[in-house]
Amino acid sequence: MAPAWTPAWAADDPATVQTVRQTWKLLDYLAVDYGGAVENGQVVNANEFAEMNEFAETARASVAGLPAKAEHAGLIKISEDLKTAIAAHQPIGEVARLAHALADGLLAAYPVPMAPVTAPNVVRGAAVYAESCASCHGVTGMGDGPAGKDLDPRPIAFTDHTRAVERSVHSLYEVISQGVADTPMVSFQDILSEEDRWAVAFHAAGYAYTDAQRTAGERLWKDDASLRARIPNLEALTRATEVALAVDIGPDKAAAVLAYLRAHPDVMTASTGSGLMLTRSQLAESLKAYQAGDSARAGSLALSAYLDGFEPVEAVLRSRDAALLAQMETAMAELRTRISARADAAHVAAQIDVLRGLLDKVDTALAPGADDGTATFLGAFTILLREGVEALLVIVAMLSFLAKVERRDVLPYVHAGWVLALVAGVATWAVAAYVIDIKGAQRELTEGISSVFAAVVLLMVGVWMHGKSVAGRWQAYIKEKLSSALTKGSAWFLFALAFITVYREVFETILFYIALWTRGDGGAIAGGLAAGIAVLAVIAFVLLKTSKRLPIGQFFAWSSLLIAALSVVLAGKGVAALQEAGVLPAMAINGPRLEAFGVYPSSLTLAAQGVALAIAIIGFWWNTRARPATA
Repeated sequence: MAPAWTPAWAADDPATVQTVRQTWKLLDYLAVDYGGAVENGQVVNANEFAEMNEFAETARASVAGLPAKAEHAGLIKISEDLKTAIAAHQPIGEVARLAHALADGLLAAYPVPMAPVTAPNVVRGAAVYAESCASCHGVTGMGDGPAGKDLDPRPIAFTDHTRAVERSVHSLYEVISQGVADTPMVSFQDILSEEDRWAVAFHAAGYAYTDAQRTAGERLWKDDASLRARIPNLEALTRATEVALAVDIGPDKAAAVLAYLRAHPDVMTASTGSGLMLTRSQLAESLKAYQAGDSARAGSLALSAYLDGFEPVEAVLRSRDAALLAQMETAMAELRTRISARADAAHVAAQIDVLRGLLDKVDTALAPGADDGTATFLGAFTILLREGVEALLVIVAMLSFLAKVERRDVLPYVHAGWVLALVAGVATWAVAAYVIDIKGAQRELTEGISSVFAAVVLLMVGVWMHGKSVAGRWQAYIKEKLSSALTKGSAWFLFALAFITVYREVFETILFYIALWTRGDGGAIAGGLAAGIAVLAVIAFVLLKTSKRLPIGQFFAWSSLLIAALSVVLAGKGVAALQEAGVLPAMAINGPRLEAFGVYPSSLTLAAQGVALAIAIIGFWWNTRARPATA
């Protein structure tokens, strides 16, 4: 469902993206180079000072010309303050603060891609630098290359730490990509691939640091969780500057950490997992496909962004920030709804912007600093408990029923069903881990079909049991069952119900545990598993004991209500899983998300639950209406 408002711009608007990129580059360049024009309130280089004023005016005009947004007026005010500060010969600290504030505000209001999709290959970066950059900037980055001696201005020295403290990797990437006007620095956009430009940027950014700083930075990064939370992903790393980081952790730590991360950007992939990088990539490709008019491919890519990229980290995120998980799932469903409804490209782009912001929060929540044993233990425990209770309620109801009607000869069928489901779950784990990669759509399709099947069967059983709870009927039913054994067909039906009910929960639980296992800490996972099994065993014991004490009429009545309620829950979960598998449309709406009750913000899932509830109510009413005249 498309929103009623229309955003003033879309992240894919080429003119706006180009303006934002160029303005950001100007501001970053200004923050770094202003110190070469003004010292102690005096102009020390007239040409540089004129250039700083020109850049400030260009930035102000560019910001003023951007599409109107709520933040637009504030950005224009900062750009005017920046221009005034330069004209008044303000200290470099104040000018750099204003320039960075304007640059950060610009990206917050008009977000554009700021990071590579995958971690750059710094070894490749060194080779490309030697081939394309060393002739001007020098073999060791000192700006003393033979081809640069006669250039005006001279090539910058990447080893100059006083300039490097204000410089981000992204600023280097933009200069490499677009060049610098009125200087010998040309654009390499058509010469080097995007991957090579990022690799060169990371390599060049490392010249300002020593091996000792990189070694110290590695220790800090591994030991200090707060650092990992401050730089949670590649985008944060590409935008980080030493001077900004030093405000929070001090200059020595800031230099060491950036020295290490710029030499080893691959650790960012290990920190957040490749799944979220795939999610970002698929969302970007989905937007491109939608703009090109291929809504079918756009929908497929949006679905892949969720199933293949995001869903594998759900288990961990649920234990860290369940509210954020619900936001992500709702936002993903809204994106698929807009695509399927053929909404304007601007509306689709706006929703992808929302998802990018949420993904930044997910990066922070999943940062290794938060990855302690307690969180992993709770994740393993809650997953098993959440998935196990539903299956346990159905199995206990069947076992209690058979005990009440004294058909213990059929109990082996029920036990065989749930035991075989556990075995099949282990087999699923083996297949998923060692044989084939079970894709997200396959997971959701399996869960969806089994949930809908179980919902239909439980609805029938619930209405049937309610009929037997009506006064007088259960006595006749028990008399019938005591005089003749259940048929083989009925016994196999109970076996199938036990198997399907347990396997759908085991299937999802196993895959969640695989996701947890990839993050390590097997001891915490085993502890959570053991604790979950123990709690489920206690719940089963209490339910079985309680059911034995209930008079048979009350047992049928309460069991019918419980099973009917479970059918409504499973109806919602089954339809939601089929939506996530792409079999059914998302049809997202504004509403609550209560997964424990199968309630999702989707008109289709709520309709399915409404139908199941209506059938149960009508069946219960009919049972009561048709009851015998005498008790």
